[in-house]
Amino acid sequence: MSSDADRAARWQFSQLYIPQYVSGTESLARPLLYGHVTSIGRTFVRRLAGSCFALTLALAACTADLLGPPGEFLDPPTNLRYDVEASGTPDQPAGVLLRWDDNLEAGSFRVYSRGGTSGSFAYRAETSSPSFHERGTPQLQYYVTAMSLSGNESKGSTIITVDERLALDRPSSLGSISVNGGIFLYWTDNPATVDPAGFRNYRVYSADYDLDANRCREPWRLEGTTVAAEFQVGALANGIPMCFAVSAISIEGFESLWSPTRADTPRDDARNVVATTRQSADPTAGFRFWRDQNGDAKVQVGELGQTLPGSSPLVDFTVDRDAAGRIFLTPVRSGTLVTVYGNAPVGDLTDIDAAPLTGFTRTAREALVGWGYVFQMDGGDGSSRFGGLRVTHVGQNVVIFDWSFQRDPGNPELTPPQ
Repeated sequence: MSSDADRAARWQFSQLYIPQYVSGTESLARPLLYGHVTSIGRTFVRRLAGSCFALTLALAACTADLLGPPGEFLDPPTNLRYDVEASGTPDQPAGVLLRWDDNLEAGSFRVYSRGGTSGSFAYRAETSSPSFHERGTPQLQYYVTAMSLSGNESKGSTIITVDERLALDRPSSLGSISVNGGIFLYWTDNPATVDPAGFRNYRVYSADYDLDANRCREPWRLEGTTVAAEFQVGALANGIPMCFAVSAISIEGFESLWSPTRADTPRDDARNVVATTRQSADPTAGFRFWRDQNGDAKVQVGELGQTLPGSSPLVDFTVDRDAAGRIFLTPVRSGTLVTVYGNAPVGDLTDIDAAPLTGFTRTAREALVGWGYVFQMDGGDGSSRFGGLRVTHVGQNVVIFDWSFQRDPGNPELTPPQ
């Protein structure tokens, strides 16, 4: 059994230490804690529920739930950093995320901020996680403290400044290539090359485009992010004009101004179509870019790229061979005109960008390998339609070509001008 002296010592300890410290009354708890714990080698057991420890002050046994240590024993949070959340509007972030290294000795953390580089900091929030998210435009400066389980607070962390001057330059140009069901975007990589250590990624935006009014329509949508200076926008409807823009994001999350906007329209295409000369095999000598077979004035996939007899008045052009063995593309259907694209061969069908404003005639054009051709056709609704063609092979009685077609009435974009 415990002696009377033992019982007296335990009662004295419980009266002088446990109530004050558990209740968070730091000024009363510290004298006993510092004097007696120091005398036993500063031994301290945190949250010792239902356990016993020995003190040299004649304590034989005890049971306690001790909370601590006091706040000044907690190190301030370290490695405080921030990540600004882009909103699509460069000078209006969606929010800021603060993060710091965790401290398992802390029960919680407090966040303080101010809107300038001088003046008092204001309390923002308390969190049990080593992070804090604030919506809207961030404050200019922040710091964080650690809280002990007894409610005592550490010194502040290093102050961080949310410095919008770290935003990168915007991409200086934006180009595009319209493809079947999508748009391929490419831009100058100057944000990454000028400040490679400060560059994180690019954000790509899209919006609907009013071709008649020549303007982008709100709202803008985020298509995706990329670290490369190019991006493929897919799953788009052919014939629907779109607007695009790109911004650069710094490692802190600041968003640059947008690149120049770019309008483009996905279009239909196909590769390696074979047509014979009318003189050798008339049934496969004609080609029609779009034939509105059901009369609904809407383009269906089955109505595109039809091979028809070269002698049919329904074809846009027929393939002819002259007496010298040269192969020609001859306009047939009323309202169909043709012109050679540029003054040199093109590397790919996608190099045929916008339909020229002039130069269309009903004169047959010789089919030359690598050369591009643009057809202007009557859409039957008062608006023209445009088709591109690039010859990939010319034989004695056959020509192989790639073609593209723009569904949007009056829209000349086969791929837009560079």
